[in-house]
Amino acid sequence: MQGKDYDIRITSKHRVRFTRDAFNLDNRLLIDLLETNGQAKVLTFIDQGVADAFPELQTQVENYMERMPGYVSLGTIAYQGGEDCKRDANTLQTAWDAIEKAGIDRHSYIICIGGGAFLDVIGLAAATAHRGIRLVRFPTTALSQDDSGVGVKNGINAYGKKNFLGTFAVPYAVVNDFTFLHGQPETERRAGLVEAVKVALVKDAGFFHWIEDNIEQLSVLHPHTLEETVERSALLHASHIAYGGDPFETGSSRPLDFGHWAAHKMEQLTDFELTHADAVGVGVALDSLYSWKTGRLDEDSAMRILRVLKQLKLPTWHASLEMKADDGTRAVFKGLDEFREHLGGQLTVLLLKDLGKGEDVHAMDRDLLEECIDWLEMHASGRADWPQSAEA
Repeated sequence: MQGKDYDIRITSKHRVRFTRDAFNLDNRLLIDLLETNGQAKVLTFIDQGVADAFPELQTQVENYMERMPGYVSLGTIAYQGGEDCKRDANTLQTAWDAIEKAGIDRHSYIICIGGGAFLDVIGLAAATAHRGIRLVRFPTTALSQDDSGVGVKNGINAYGKKNFLGTFAVPYAVVNDFTFLHGQPETERRAGLVEAVKVALVKDAGFFHWIEDNIEQLSVLHPHTLEETVERSALLHASHIAYGGDPFETGSSRPLDFGHWAAHKMEQLTDFELTHADAVGVGVALDSLYSWKTGRLDEDSAMRILRVLKQLKLPTWHASLEMKADDGTRAVFKGLDEFREHLGGQLTVLLLKDLGKGEDVHAMDRDLLEECIDWLEMHASGRADWPQSAEA
């Protein structure tokens, strides 16, 4: 008896758009994006925090949908977003219940408006109901607009691990509406800057230089400069996913997760009180310093990275780095094992060999990591002066 191998090729279109006032009746972007053969159903989920910040949003969405030819709006549903919504399966189950009750099918659309965690949960519901319903994401925070919202992942936390349950699913479209961006608190707008710095460091030195050149405007969150930063970061992330050769991470390399092995563990250690943005800031600082200490990255580049993080008011150290595991070692080091386990295969961590260029390594010297953490703590606490090139 003989078997046979079949090549199954899957091609998806990843639509990323930028606009303002997407639900203004004069804005045709969404009308032109969606496809319908007859009467497609549309169900809209809104992050409650966004609904509270934009009291007229639900009415605007419903009015817009009513004027879309060929579509049947099934109304809007608001759930509480934020990291709490993905701590367990409660919000996910509620979303499944709403999808089933609405009677939507694989020719329908789910529109999701919210921050990154909310997009993760509703994205998982959309990807698994009927084995996949077309999803249109409207990221509302800087962090989701320039990074996670344009990605192809979704998920919830489980077993004490971030994103343990989830799928890869290319959304039908991602619409970055800058009206939502500018309606966010300062902390939320600033949070997106860290992923822009990260993607510049691993993909585009020219973008990092641009961030340096515009650091004063970015530090005060100048609207136009912030929009350009978000757009460039989003397109770099989407381009890597589309053309990097491994959109669903079947290999062991994850360049877009630079600094994230420590970040994810610090979030978990603080029961997610430490925000993702702040955790990534520390993780990027740690891995940039480690890249220098291992002789890959020159000292001047490492100090420039730290200077940018400081000027953008992003942290470079956090007390969770000092927490101990049961065996007496730093608890954050368990993040290396979990990072490997999440992807499978051998440990693969991206380090920097130059601005805009990364290099995969398969082992991390924990003694040297100890030195790097101590270095960051001493300088963050003021017990040692920052090197001249890293002064703000």
